[in-house]
Amino acid sequence: MRGIDLAALSKTQKLRLEKALEELESLSSKVNSDASVTIADSIAVNHEDAILKGHGTADLNGEVVATLCGIVERVNKLIYVRGLRSRYKPEVGDIVIGRVVEVVQKRWKVEINYSQDAILMLSSMNMPDGVQRRRTAMDELNMRSIFEEKDVVCAEVRGFQHDGLHLQARSQKYGKLKGGQLLTVPPYLVKRQKQHFHHLEEYGFDLILGCNGFIWVGEHIEAKDDMVEDQVNQSEPQVLLPNKNATNLEEQEKNYTELETRKYICRAANAVRVLSTLGFNITLEIIKGIIELSLSLNLDIHEMLSSEFCVVVAEKEAERRKSNKRRR
Repeated sequence: MRGIDLAALSKTQKLRLEKALEELESLSSKVNSDASVTIADSIAVNHEDAILKGHGTADLNGEVVATLCGIVERVNKLIYVRGLRSRYKPEVGDIVIGRVVEVVQKRWKVEINYSQDAILMLSSMNMPDGVQRRRTAMDELNMRSIFEEKDVVCAEVRGFQHDGLHLQARSQKYGKLKGGQLLTVPPYLVKRQKQHFHHLEEYGFDLILGCNGFIWVGEHIEAKDDMVEDQVNQSEPQVLLPNKNATNLEEQEKNYTELETRKYICRAANAVRVLSTLGFNITLEIIKGIIELSLSLNLDIHEMLSSEFCVVVAEKEAERRKSNKRRR
């Protein structure tokens, strides 16, 4: 992902950014002072509880100190530090975005920023015809008409099995993603929430926040309801065969995205880049706020990647958190 060079900040900009970050740190530290640690920071523990020191911790002169930067996690008597710059650690039910790297027998292998490629079985995939049926040998032969190498897909973590991490895409909201941008951020910046699919109607695009740190910003696509599909005369299984000659013109029309929508997609993508550079949590509200801020300042899309705009975003975020705290 294209980065933003904060090393080019002027002295005034550096002072403004440092002040904003200090205010944000003071606000967050009052909420949970023991949540984040850096190397050699002391971790408050009760030695009478016979604690167990886990990953990222060490014993120094009778104190438990952190050996890496991260978040302190406590599981019963076990204390460990979860590193921030680590790979994605999947949990069942997570919404993830990935890229197909290989098509093999009855399955697709998908790269999701995990230590190994995830597996999406043909049997765990919602068929394009919308009919719930057994997969046939013909379906297996035409797997590339559904997904092929380098396609960006959205799926849900199904669980761990003997051959690796399995995904599933049994709903119309999952599947192939087209007409947008794929952004990669550290996974810890995307918190697990009830809703990871967002449609910004005022801007005309969809936003998907993958728990694995992959974020999709693309043109809005209406999800069809499986229940309204005509399922009459299903005695013989239906198979979708690719017909490139007949669908060439139709695909060109479908792939066209209006210029205004593309501009908003680029603004949202740049907002994610700014948040990733500053290390802020990425949420729908903050992304919308950055888009509105860039519009209110009459900034061009490329100007959102300037160092000055990053400083302004940090200052606005500090003001927002202050106002939220006062309301409480």
